[in-house]
Order: sequence, then structure tokens, then C-alpha cells
Amino acid sequence: GVSHVLTLVLQELSLLCKRDVNGVGVLYDLLRSRWLQALLKIYECLQHYLGKRPAPVTLQARALTREVVELLREAPQSGEIKELRRLLRAPHLKAALLSAHDTVAQKDFEPTLPPLPDNIPENEEAMRIVCLVKNNQPLGATIKRHEITGDITVARVIHGGLADRSGLLYAGDKLVEVNGVPVEGLEPEQVINIL
Repeated sequence: GVSHVLTLVLQELSLLCKRDVNGVGVLYDLLRSRWLQALLKIYECLQHYLGKRPAPVTLQARALTREVVELLREAPQSGEIKELRRLLRAPHLKAALLSAHDTVAQKDFEPTLPPLPDNIPENEEAMRIVCLVKNNQPLGATIKRHEITGDITVARVIHGGLADRSGLLYAGDKLVEVNGVPVEGLEPEQVINIL
């Protein structure tokens, strides 16, 4: 791996060091440093983990659970089978655990956006649909009404805020709709309440 390559480079540099080639001593010391060695070990461990990343056995754990419950209904009713059926039908298992499993297994983290209409005129301006999920944090952008057009636009994006970190909103962007509500004719204060 990377450690082996680094060892070979260090051996080559030690030969150059003995010949006193400019800057080789500094490079040799850098590559021998403990912190770089530690970083490379961490890198190799991460690469090893990424190569053996655990994968879900099924993408549909909820459906599989329903199937098992039906099969258990037909089985001879022992105490263990009754308890297993009760556990598999429990709301916290079905709704929380299995639903979360299926979401992660399908990598279905993003909210779904409505499809774009087919009848967009050719001369229509380009439009981006932006989806920002706020979790009790401010948007990190201010809005204003454009003096000439009257459009609601992004006045500025605050450095480090949600909008800035997402890279999806820019100063000067025109807001057409917020949370499915058209903003044409609204005052900036009304749009802020929708946000």
C-alpha cells in the first residue's frame, strides 16, 4: 500500500541525501515525520474500510417482515412464534427501525421534487430548482425586492450559513416560488414567513 511506497521513496531519498542534493534533506525529514506516517496509516485504514463497506442484505426489510409475519401465522402456534409475531408487528420496529433501514439501504435521503412541466416556452429564462432542508437553523441569506423589476431576489448569502454551505443560492438569484407558494406580488417580509 501507501506505506510500502513511502518506504521505497525514503530509501531512494536517503541515497540522494548522502550525495547532498539540494532540498533532499528537508524532503527526507518531512517524509520520515511521525505525523505524516500516522496520516498515511489512517488513510490506508480508511481505504481498507471503503473496500469492505458493509452492504444491506435487502433493500425492502419492511416487506420481508410482512412476509415473515404471514408465514408465521400459518405455522403451528407455539409461545415463541406468538412472541416473534408480536415483536415483528410492533409499531416501533415497523415504523422506525425497518423504515430507517430501508431508507439508508436505498440511499433515499433527498426529498423528491415535482417533475418540470413539459410546456416550458423556448424563450423562457433558465431556472434552477433548489431544495434546502432547514433543521431549526437559519437559511443564511437575506432577500429584497429588486428596485426596477419588483422581483424578490437574494440580497446576500451569509458566509458559513446553510445557503452558503449548500452552494445552491447566490446573491441576485430571483425567487419564483418558496415551499410551493408563488412569491410574485408578495412583500419580502411575507416571503420570510414562508421560509
